[in-house]
Amino acid sequence: MNRLIFFFPSISLFVFLGLIPIIFLSDLAIAQNRIEVNKVKVGVVVDYNDKLFGRMGLRCIKMALSDFYASRSHYNTRLALQTRDSDSDVVEAASAALDLIKNVQVQAIIGPITSMQANFIVDLGEKARVPIISYSATSPSLNIRSSYFFQATQNEASQVKAISSLVKAFGWKQVIPIYTNDDYGEGLIPFLTDALLEVDAHISYRSVVSNGDEKELDEELKKLMTMQTRVFILHTNVSLGTRTFAKAREIGMMGEGYVWIVTNGMTNLLSSIEPSVVGTMSGVLGIKTYVPETKGLKNFRDKWKTRFEGDKLNVFGLWAYDAAKALAIAVEYVGKSGKFGFRKGQKVEGNYSTDLDAFGVSQNGTQLHEALSNVTFKGLAGDFRIVKGQLHSSTYEIINIANVNGEIKRVGFWTPRNGLAKSLSSTKKLSKEYNTSKDNLGNITWPGGSKSDPKGWEIPTNGKKLKVGVPLRGGFTEFVRVTNNADNTPNVTGYCIDIFKAVMEELPYKVDYEFIPFVNSSGGSNGTYDDMVYQVYLKNFDAAVGDTTIRANRSLYVDFTLPYTESGVSMIVPVKDKVNKNAWVFLKPLTWDLWVTIACFFVFIGFVVWILEHRINEEFRGPPSHQIGTSFWFSFSTMVFAHRERVISNLARFVITIWVFVVLILTQSYTASLTSLLTSQQLQATVTNVSQLIKNGDNVGYLEGSFVYGMLKGLGFNDSRLKVFKSPKELHEKFSNYPSAHDGIAAAFDETPYVKLFLRKYCSKYTLADPTFKADGFGFVFPRGSPLVPDVSRAILNVTEGEKLKKIEAKYFGTKTSCPDPSSTQGSSNSSLGLESFWGLFLIAGVSSLCALAINVVIFFHGQRDVIVSSTPAEASMWKRFHVICKVFDQKDLSSHTFRKSSTQAAHGQTNGNVHGVVPLEAISNTNSHPISPSSYSDHTDFNFVVFSEQESSPAHHGNSDQSSSATDQFSDAQNHEARGTNSS
Repeated sequence: MNRLIFFFPSISLFVFLGLIPIIFLSDLAIAQNRIEVNKVKVGVVVDYNDKLFGRMGLRCIKMALSDFYASRSHYNTRLALQTRDSDSDVVEAASAALDLIKNVQVQAIIGPITSMQANFIVDLGEKARVPIISYSATSPSLNIRSSYFFQATQNEASQVKAISSLVKAFGWKQVIPIYTNDDYGEGLIPFLTDALLEVDAHISYRSVVSNGDEKELDEELKKLMTMQTRVFILHTNVSLGTRTFAKAREIGMMGEGYVWIVTNGMTNLLSSIEPSVVGTMSGVLGIKTYVPETKGLKNFRDKWKTRFEGDKLNVFGLWAYDAAKALAIAVEYVGKSGKFGFRKGQKVEGNYSTDLDAFGVSQNGTQLHEALSNVTFKGLAGDFRIVKGQLHSSTYEIINIANVNGEIKRVGFWTPRNGLAKSLSSTKKLSKEYNTSKDNLGNITWPGGSKSDPKGWEIPTNGKKLKVGVPLRGGFTEFVRVTNNADNTPNVTGYCIDIFKAVMEELPYKVDYEFIPFVNSSGGSNGTYDDMVYQVYLKNFDAAVGDTTIRANRSLYVDFTLPYTESGVSMIVPVKDKVNKNAWVFLKPLTWDLWVTIACFFVFIGFVVWILEHRINEEFRGPPSHQIGTSFWFSFSTMVFAHRERVISNLARFVITIWVFVVLILTQSYTASLTSLLTSQQLQATVTNVSQLIKNGDNVGYLEGSFVYGMLKGLGFNDSRLKVFKSPKELHEKFSNYPSAHDGIAAAFDETPYVKLFLRKYCSKYTLADPTFKADGFGFVFPRGSPLVPDVSRAILNVTEGEKLKKIEAKYFGTKTSCPDPSSTQGSSNSSLGLESFWGLFLIAGVSSLCALAINVVIFFHGQRDVIVSSTPAEASMWKRFHVICKVFDQKDLSSHTFRKSSTQAAHGQTNGNVHGVVPLEAISNTNSHPISPSSYSDHTDFNFVVFSEQESSPAHHGNSDQSSSATDQFSDAQNHEARGTNSS
């Protein structure tokens, strides 16, 4: 035990003596490291009194450097902050930056806070090559002026796509931006305008307000109340924004039907505003920078609450934290290559020299600029990455202030790639297509607590009515009629007026309007229809209603609804009566080519029937003239079904059956066409085309004040030939006076609605003639971009497709139906039937006839082949062969049923007629009774056959055998025929 007591002190002394050199060396190394640390001066320009940006930003910068170097003690550089107070003044901020660069020679500046302050400092940084990093100046034009200016915050322009997506999602076509008249407010407008145009929306009015003038703000908001647009985009600072909403709620602009969208300059600071103030913004939509929840952010917030209890933290503080960290990383990277320094400028001597003449230039500015451009890391506010001097645009939240308690709820997200989405997780499942559907947003509470989507515009409810201009007509008052009531107020009626009233009733909302006649001080018309339409463009009228035609030149400065009448410009001409006054009218039902075809087929069918019947039918035999007459008579008599000749051949019966069917259709069609032609001639136009009018120098009429006048001038009519009319009665008088009176007209041009009204009154005397010129009908006129146009156009479709239109037409135009449709009278004089309507029938008749003829030829040659061959010498020419065939064909066909029956009747004494036939010479030579040699009659014929005539048999002949009797008779007839042939030759 005693030994242990002495042993422990010995060990303790030994350990102590051994630790002395280690402790000494460690202290020496630490001292050496402290000496090698390079302190780099960095300026900070903030407003000490600004809690939302200045004080909070400076605290976050210091915390960032403390946290950064605590975990990186081995770094050779340290940022030495040189802070300056801008005192919320632009000149003070510029003076502080100048002092930091010129006197302190800082390598970089963090700040300033506002875009206006940065606008002055940007050029200083560019000249001294000192990077300036702002975590709160969001104007999109700053980094364009200098490559040494870095926006470590989201650019204002990056949110315009999110705003335009909301506008498109709800179908709003007009918006009004409310912004301040400074760099912050005006910098967003060009980008917002372009983004809205891409989604077919536009800015109807720009509301510019000042920061401190409460009276101006009140007057501007009241002015906005009188406008139709109800979608407002607020782009102001927090102070002005909260005052704007308080005033808007006071005057009633936070009620149902209004839409308010707030940019991220204000929504990013909502967490720093009292809930009672946020409650005045109930129903507002906002675009807010999305900050992902991370463990590092949670730890920082806990540390912030512990250190600065009661002070609010927002995203600008997080950007300040990330900006300081990025600068520390860049400085460390540049510091490895050498020390930081400044190269002083040469001071210019003279009376006009300033402190800026001797402005120094940072030796490491270029390297520091490149290092900052390449810094990337996971920051508290998300991914930190500088692209072209701007923080890379990230995701935005779509928020909604749900109630008066200031509750803020997220209703969706917007990403540059996918557009609107309910959640970020859903964007991974979405396609690469950009989405702007409101279905991708959650439930939204709109101003006034409404859950239904606002239309985005409405007629002002402050007693103002829609001023609707109507023309003063001298004629055709069925369309528009303006009279005065007993109290001298205008009374406007007519077809167009009733249509407009019916359309207004179809709208899903109420629109108050009043009709204002377009008259001058004396009560007369104040101009043409073009003049009235132009008054809508000048906004003297909110709309124009009447028989106003949709024209291309008018649509250049106003918008038209869909037409509610028929379109077109037609020519009205008198009709002439030619019933039973044309001696050749019976030829008009058929065209000349059809007449010729029918005549040819009559001849062809007669020829075919003769071919088929000649050898077997006595009625188609005899002298040639008789045969030709019989054939033609038979063919033409079928037209009236009066043919009396018997047809024996089945082939001929087949042909006649087809032909009778064709003739039946032709006769019935001819009768119908002739009847139609005789009646339709009552509506035949006296003028058929415009060229005829111009060539003859005829007068033509047009309606007073109508665009038709310009159209007629364009067609080539002389101005002296154009006569104006005001009413249907006056038009009828001008027609009646032509050509006796100077102001008479041969034709008139007018639009379809006027034409139909005129023809209803004088339908028996006038008709329409080609051509019909294109026009778009009557439409209602509204200013360009009016949100009423699509709704009114849809309401017009509902009216014109229903029963309302028929009732209105019956009210003003009557229900008279005795007049034919004007369009049906056009071309009535050219109603002849052509060959194209019947070529199928002729094809059937022709093919069937040719087939029957071919079958008959085959049968003929098959039956008479031996006769033809034996009767034709081998050396005979083609003509002689044809002559033989004709001779054979000209004889009766004794084998036919007809002649066999006749022979039988003759044998029993039932007939005294002659029967002709043809037998070969061999048949005669082989008879036992009268052997004959061919040489005995070779002088009389070159043919090897004999034509015979069998007279009525004598009683002696009946006793012989059939063969000898037949041969003898044949020989006798052959001699007679030979004698006749000799005499005739």
